[in-house]
Amino acid sequence: MSKTKLDSIDRKLLDLLQVDAERQVADLAADVGLSATQCWRRVQRLKEAGVITRQVALVDRAKVNVAVTVFVAVRTNTHTEQWFNRFRATVEAIPEVVEFYRMSGDVDYLLRVVVPDIAAYDQVYKRLIAGTQLFDVSSSFAMEELKFTTALPLSYLP
Repeated sequence: MSKTKLDSIDRKLLDLLQVDAERQVADLAADVGLSATQCWRRVQRLKEAGVITRQVALVDRAKVNVAVTVFVAVRTNTHTEQWFNRFRATVEAIPEVVEFYRMSGDVDYLLRVVVPDIAAYDQVYKRLIAGTQLFDVSSSFAMEELKFTTALPLSYLP
């Protein structure tokens, strides 16, 4: 599905599903002005096209004892494919790393880590540096979460 094939009903469905993916098709249909069958078909089309990639449960981090967020900036002197593959494997093997990005600018990689406390982060840090050669690792602890959403803005659709 190309970007141009998403109409206002698709956008509304995506907005609603990003807030609550468990909504009944009949409720979604009523909100977008379609029959339940038409609505179900639209949602299926969005899934088949890869616009909706998966449906997940969002878990309260504090209730599962990983309320501390750490942003880890990594710099390296090595930029070979072999080094990257080893680094990526190291990061992917650490479940506390919930986001992992290759960056432009002064930082080569940025990780978002969730842990219960500083001691737990220290264990993550030790696993991270044991797996690969790194030039610099800088960790910043989030003091307060001011905004968090998994919903993507849909206003950029043509």
